[in-house]
Amino acid sequence: MDILENSSLKDFNTFHIDVSARFFCQFNTVENLKEVLSEKKTENYDRLILGGGSNLLLTKNFDGLVLRNNIRGISITNEDKDHVYINVGGGEVWHQFVMYCIENNYAGIENLSLIPGSVGAGPLQNIGAYGVELKDVFYELEALHIRNKTKKTFSNAECKFAYRDSVFKNEEKGKYVITSATFRLNKQAKFNTAYGAIQKELEAMGIKELSIKDVSRAVINIRRSKLPDPTKIGNAGSFFKNPEVPKEKYEDLKKIFPDIVAYPQVNNVKLAAGWLIEQCGWKGKTFGDAGVHKNQSLVLVNYGNAKGEEIYNLSQRIIDSVFERFQLVLEREVNII
Repeated sequence: MDILENSSLKDFNTFHIDVSARFFCQFNTVENLKEVLSEKKTENYDRLILGGGSNLLLTKNFDGLVLRNNIRGISITNEDKDHVYINVGGGEVWHQFVMYCIENNYAGIENLSLIPGSVGAGPLQNIGAYGVELKDVFYELEALHIRNKTKKTFSNAECKFAYRDSVFKNEEKGKYVITSATFRLNKQAKFNTAYGAIQKELEAMGIKELSIKDVSRAVINIRRSKLPDPTKIGNAGSFFKNPEVPKEKYEDLKKIFPDIVAYPQVNNVKLAAGWLIEQCGWKGKTFGDAGVHKNQSLVLVNYGNAKGEEIYNLSQRIIDSVFERFQLVLEREVNII
């Protein structure tokens, strides 16, 4: 295994932040991973696992070992009359996996089209979009313990999924590398088009007989119209979570702000963080090479050579201003290193 020293991470994070890692290594198999974890020269250093680097803000050089997951492979492991179970390597690109499912008419993740990042990072964040979350189709995953190099299988329940959250962001944080995940997809589609602008986009597309490919195309069209391409403008997608509040709190806010954008949930109400940020005047603002995207206030961007610390400080100013106006605390969705 090649372990690089003092290696730039600029090409391995979608913000394109130019910081370096004390050690850097890419692994293609579980055996490769075990090998590099056993290296004596890195054993006393912190470890950071990278997939697509799409939900990450690097604010400084990493004085440790950065491991990039390149484990590939997509295979059907089981099926019944209603479902197909698909095992996917942690290093597979998420959107390419979605496209594989759509081409084979396996339904359930079409609403999650064009989300950047790798399959292995998906469970960590419980990625979601347009009314669907990863947990809705997730079956189990395999992970390798970083310190003792033992393999463990986590069920859906053991992952403790919540809104943009999982056990891997809490009690198991930094302890495991997710090497593969298995998803349970539907053979018959159950369409979810009520969230956001999907139905409107489908109508604009002139769709008469709905398919999962149509839903995927609609989602891709919407995302491309709102979100900057990270290969052209550095960003990590949505930087903040949509805050959830009790219904009583929402009703109080609505009396003061009648146009507030919200999505009713079972026990509470989810507020549109982008709307809150926009009301505070941040949309399209730039500060050097750091800024808020002109089409979507949820997205912070690096227009060239912004430092991670500059983007972090901008996010804190946004959090402070939203709290001052709405008495709501925004949480960052991206992982800060």
